[in-house]
Amino acid sequence: MVIYFVFLTISAATYALFSLGLNLQWGVTGLINFGHVAFMAIGAYSTVLLSMQGVPIAIAVLVGICLSALLGLLIGMSTLRLREDYLGIVTIGVSELVRLAAKNEAWLTKGTFGVQGYPVPFNFQPNYPSRIGLIIWLTAICGLALWKLWLWMRDKPNHYIGGAIASAFVLTVYVCGALSLYTYDPRAGLMLLTLTALAIVYIGMEKLVNSPWGRILKAIREDEEVPRALGKNVFWYKLQAFMLGGAIAGLSGAFYAWQFTVFPDNFEPLITFNAWIIVMLGGSGNNLGTIIGAIIFWGYNTITRDELFKMFFRTLRLDDTQQGAFRVMIIGLVLMLIMVLRPQGILGKKEELTLGR
Repeated sequence: MVIYFVFLTISAATYALFSLGLNLQWGVTGLINFGHVAFMAIGAYSTVLLSMQGVPIAIAVLVGICLSALLGLLIGMSTLRLREDYLGIVTIGVSELVRLAAKNEAWLTKGTFGVQGYPVPFNFQPNYPSRIGLIIWLTAICGLALWKLWLWMRDKPNHYIGGAIASAFVLTVYVCGALSLYTYDPRAGLMLLTLTALAIVYIGMEKLVNSPWGRILKAIREDEEVPRALGKNVFWYKLQAFMLGGAIAGLSGAFYAWQFTVFPDNFEPLITFNAWIIVMLGGSGNNLGTIIGAIIFWGYNTITRDELFKMFFRTLRLDDTQQGAFRVMIIGLVLMLIMVLRPQGILGKKEELTLGR
């Protein structure tokens, strides 16, 4: 059970990282991107293929991030002047182009067989002092998260219940993570690394979004003619946001590869739309909301796979395929209700909602 919760934490943190990149592009800047998974695929393939050639993992990840940003530059240079609906069509086309290239260029990507047997970080057996050091590292990250949640609840008393639930999740992560690190399972080390990357990206994104640069992006989202009239290069700012969002997604691709497997069909458009669900659920333009949305999304996926729900599905005489479709249908219904009752999401601001433009 502890290891399963570690798996859940890695998955939620990876999707939170992936969705933070989309949140920068859509929630902050107002750029429609239906092909966000392409950046994840580039990051995943670059990381594992380079590491298999003996390149240090850290350098392989950095190269994957740079290549993802480069893809964002190429897409942005050719599409950001398009109208919003055309931008969405082009981006989803690019994501399918990347997936099909990975599927057919077997000389580089191993094709449909996927890439296997690549190095994974923290895949070693540490001694006792090292395990204690890793637990202290986890304590610092969870302590920082609890402190941020306390500051948030103090400033927003009406979100006390949500903050309490998030705090309970952080405490559960800490207990399960500490137990796994003490007995040491490589997945616990990967969880620690994923949470560290998520914390660094979240803090950096908060500083950027609340900086003058971030305020210009929000102004572009609301009405790009206003910053243009003030002498701002709107296209250049859009391009920066698109590239940075792609780079963050490329980083998430490395963790996706280490957690799951690298097959072309693992990077279908559905992954992008899962990120859209997370961003809309947590609140468009809100970084903390995106993380909470990822937790809720993966919590739902986990709970509905429980034996109790399987018994309920069996009473409805649903086979395994129908159960999966039913779970997706419930997600769609919940999303429709959120769009009707609270279109800004859990933590979003209605006055900043780009869907109402």
